[in-house]
Amino acid sequence: MSRKLFGTDGVRGVANEKLTPELAMSLGRAAGKWLLETGGVRRAVVGQDTRRSGPMLAAALSAGLAGEGIDVVLLDVAPTPAIAFVARTGDFGLGAIVSASHNPAPDNGIKFVGHDGRKLPDEVEARMEALLEEPPGRPTGVGVGSISSDRAPLGDYLELLVSVVPERLEGMKVAVDASHGAGFELGPDALRRLGAEVILMGAQPDGVNINAEGGATKPQTIQEFTLSRGAHVGVAFDGDADRAVFSDERGRLINGDRTIGIWAAHYQASGELNPPTVVGTVMSNGGFASYMDSRGIQLERTPVGDKYVAQRIDATGALVGGEQSGHIIFPRRGPTGDGLVTMLELLRVLKREGRPASAFYDDYEPWPQLLVNVGVASTEGWKEKVALEMEQGERELQGRGRLLVRPSGTQPMIRVMVEADEYELRDRVAERIVAAMERELAGHVHGKVDLTHALGD
Repeated sequence: MSRKLFGTDGVRGVANEKLTPELAMSLGRAAGKWLLETGGVRRAVVGQDTRRSGPMLAAALSAGLAGEGIDVVLLDVAPTPAIAFVARTGDFGLGAIVSASHNPAPDNGIKFVGHDGRKLPDEVEARMEALLEEPPGRPTGVGVGSISSDRAPLGDYLELLVSVVPERLEGMKVAVDASHGAGFELGPDALRRLGAEVILMGAQPDGVNINAEGGATKPQTIQEFTLSRGAHVGVAFDGDADRAVFSDERGRLINGDRTIGIWAAHYQASGELNPPTVVGTVMSNGGFASYMDSRGIQLERTPVGDKYVAQRIDATGALVGGEQSGHIIFPRRGPTGDGLVTMLELLRVLKREGRPASAFYDDYEPWPQLLVNVGVASTEGWKEKVALEMEQGERELQGRGRLLVRPSGTQPMIRVMVEADEYELRDRVAERIVAAMERELAGHVHGKVDLTHALGD
């Protein structure tokens, strides 16, 4: 079943324009109908990030759920992984998150997790879209769902975080950029509980500054902050805190590939990486893949999206998997990407190794990798219009690199990723394909990122 509303990470759009309260209520009704037809527990937990539009959309979504007879518990502002934790540890059939993650403040989104805390598979999202067309159930009296607020379950999530580092973090100075997002309280709280000294920025959310000044998608902010404040390590979350990227004490970026590499190599050396497998995506850098191979660790690749990483982790039994962008899953801690857990897992490795973050930076050299985001009015029929240029690029890169061109699952753009064994080849292939998109699709370059020493999206 195909999906029209749901992208790679829920339904997203400009709040009150594309993602309206009316649509949020309809999605709540559809989710409620799905929960009823599958016989799940008739309770849902709902949380949001710090956007101004969050309470509006959470209220409408909750009304839709309650209108189908589902009881709703509101967490208010909470990281996406915390909401998933509450869904899987409490008596809930469904979790719902109102967030647009790393997108700018005017955007918002709605995504769902099941009673097990996992993001719902594509076929369930397609079923929910079909249920949007059905008339509302209209229960009355005691059949109407209740709506209440309860933040107490977040205390249990904080205990989970603290348990990740039994060695504790005394003597460690950690710079944190919370991006004025959902992790602005729980992240620093966990570090302080573990004895770390915390230097904090991006922790004054006002509804419109989320992701604006820094965060995981603007890593140069945490890099400069870490270096200027003399911290041992820095960490930056995105708006809903399901991803984290790092800076070493010299102000150099540790992206998702490097984080997975550091973690996997450490636990392989201690005999604890069983099976010797990690999961990445088609965006994972070739240099990282070569490094894992040199250590006898198999890299399994999936399509972009942490739900696909999670599925492959389940299939392989891998102990870690994720994306360059910092969406990393540690299945022993939870089934979804968790920026706060990722922070603590990396800090634990640094503590156990007794070495600074910079000591790991030269473990491998990434291959030249470029990501160009091309804004387009529509992604319909794009592939046929640039097929010749893509075929030529594939021929040039054969044996020397990779080409990945895909429409964004969250924004009106096409992402062009080119990786090669030398910069000149990489740039030549990318420029030809982007020029064809500008010519044939009336596209425009929305953003260009050299991923060689950066992160993916």
